[in-house]
Amino acid sequence: MDIHELLKKVKNNEMDIESAEALLKKLPYEDLGFAKLDHHRKLRSGFGEVVYCSGKSTEHLIKIFQSFNEKKVDILGTRATKEQFQAVKAIVEEAEYDELSRIIKVVRSDIKKIGLIAVCTGGTSDIPVAEEAAQTAEFFGSNVMRIHDVGVAGIHRLFSKMEEINKANVIVAVAGMEGTLPGVIAGLVDKPVIAVPTSVGYGSNFNGLSALLTMLNSCAEGISVVNIDNGFGAGYLGTQINRLAVKGSE
Repeated sequence: MDIHELLKKVKNNEMDIESAEALLKKLPYEDLGFAKLDHHRKLRSGFGEVVYCSGKSTEHLIKIFQSFNEKKVDILGTRATKEQFQAVKAIVEEAEYDELSRIIKVVRSDIKKIGLIAVCTGGTSDIPVAEEAAQTAEFFGSNVMRIHDVGVAGIHRLFSKMEEINKANVIVAVAGMEGTLPGVIAGLVDKPVIAVPTSVGYGSNFNGLSALLTMLNSCAEGISVVNIDNGFGAGYLGTQINRLAVKGSE
């Protein structure tokens, strides 16, 4: 339960002051010993805390999801294995898993989606990272348009989609190999572009380093660059920009 919901319940006499006080004692974070869960983050930033699942022990992951689940909040877990999801599903029945993006979601609220983010990929091998960005943006309340396989090897494919891409408030461009897609898109639009290098490519790609350097050194204006394979970071930043764009148009 977030602060706004808690205060509404107290105001409407659906919760007594003592119960509300007990919940507030766990703010701004809950100490589990091995982790400190930031239940106050949504109040500060507008985004709830996200669980990075990779590398966590099953025991720790279950306890983290249990704690969030007890608060009856929406939960997003990134970089989760199918085995981790099955362990979470055993204790949180509402949990869902997207195998492509490796995201675990528990959605209880009616997420109202606003604005529009375009998520574009250079090739189909970039889709898992792009889907992590898209799923993250949707979880946090953005409408997402997915446009795949529009890399520069067949640039006419990109040109045929530019009218649609230009409708978005922000564009997430995901590419491996030499990583030129974000720079090309940025030269064709008046919207901010978030560049996501992927580790897709042959040996001299250096697991995404060549794409990262291309994006950092792009001569096109209006590009921000996240880390290699960081679809989550792109989806999060894209939603922040999208929210501002919608707010500014009101």
